[in-house]
Amino acid sequence: MAKAKTAYVCNECGADFTKWQGQCSACRAWNTLSEVRLGAVQNTAAKPRYDGYAGQASQRVMRLADVDLADMPRFSTGTEELDRVLGGGLVPGSSILMGGHPGAGKSTLLLQIMCYLAENIPALYVTGEESLQQVAMRAHRLGLKAEHLKMLSETSVEAVCQVASELKPRVIVIDSIQVMHMAEVQSAPGSVSQVRESAADLTRFAKQTGCVLFLVGHVTKDGSLAGPKVLEHMIDCSLQLEGSSDSRFRTLRSHKNRFGAVNELGVFAMLETGLREVKNPSSIFLNRGETASPGSVVMVVWEGTRPLLVEIQALVDQSHMNNPRRVAVGLDSNRLAMLLAVLHRHGGLHTGDQDVFVNVVGGVKVLETSADLALLLAVVSSYRDRALPQDLMVFGEVGLSGEIRPVPNGQERIREAAKHGFKRAIVPKGNVPKDAVKGMEVVGVSRLAEALDAL
Repeated sequence: MAKAKTAYVCNECGADFTKWQGQCSACRAWNTLSEVRLGAVQNTAAKPRYDGYAGQASQRVMRLADVDLADMPRFSTGTEELDRVLGGGLVPGSSILMGGHPGAGKSTLLLQIMCYLAENIPALYVTGEESLQQVAMRAHRLGLKAEHLKMLSETSVEAVCQVASELKPRVIVIDSIQVMHMAEVQSAPGSVSQVRESAADLTRFAKQTGCVLFLVGHVTKDGSLAGPKVLEHMIDCSLQLEGSSDSRFRTLRSHKNRFGAVNELGVFAMLETGLREVKNPSSIFLNRGETASPGSVVMVVWEGTRPLLVEIQALVDQSHMNNPRRVAVGLDSNRLAMLLAVLHRHGGLHTGDQDVFVNVVGGVKVLETSADLALLLAVVSSYRDRALPQDLMVFGEVGLSGEIRPVPNGQERIREAAKHGFKRAIVPKGNVPKDAVKGMEVVGVSRLAEALDAL
């Protein structure tokens, strides 16, 4: 019997080594190497194990212009928010990883999608964590049409592929990848080697048969998707369903997408009948009080292909510590410290002895620089204890020399704010529209001092 080979894979970056070591030499992380069994050495005369991994078993060379794209049309999931995050729908032969914390709604969302798709195309839902009765109870509670959806309770990858070869479904859901296992891998289900080999075998089957594969992945304590980072290299699309337990809203964001943009955002509401898409996400993030309060202002961020209005709040308070605190929720803490230095140098406002807390309402994570000007105006409003008008909208990037730089899609942001009833906007001069926006006064600024004077 051939001796099985082993390797050690880093859970953070996916680098592999021949022997164990305390620190990964690739990403410099400590205690992240896990043992992976590669299986016994096979006979070289036999068919290679990974033959046709990308869906093409033949080695015939083709010109790129001769590749036929007509046989891979996208088809809708029945949910516009999910289609937007995926880049326009499902692509045949693609593998999609759906991750999120327990109770986020991963299984609920996929069950709704599969019941919708099963009415027109063959669909197979494989559950390894729940029994068929538990899934049926959820479908009955949500009021889903479950007459055509085929179910399978199995944890063996070989058995799943055999059943799928007979049924020939166009969409398969594996819930979840952590409980799947392969007989030739000796480690326990859920280990790095089992998750890696199971995902590779299922992805290879999906690409060779042209079906869409959904993999449900759990998150670790630090929030990383499906444990080993190497799993994200195998799949085509990595989705993260986020939402706190005390909120009924869920956000779906793409971290990797080979068929679309990675900055798209989908918003859902968790109801008794399941997850329902939110057509106008700006309305749920603008639930402001009737009276204006200091330190609050509305900004417009660009998420994928649409603008999104969110409220940013700031609290500036006298610090009783040697090192004042700088806390940012939904924003980059390092950028907050940098902008406070710009505010001191070019705005004349010293916050070195103040604690500064900044929060983006609704749990939205703002990654773009268009929130710089709104953040500083919210800090100034809280420091001076003077409320800003509720019909004011602000966006713009702030440079280190105090200049206000224009941001992409500026006119679309202004029109979106006008639709929601905002009457005044402070924006960079480069984003001021040539034609006046009906019902809105647009003030263009080029320096931070001008923005502070416009308040």
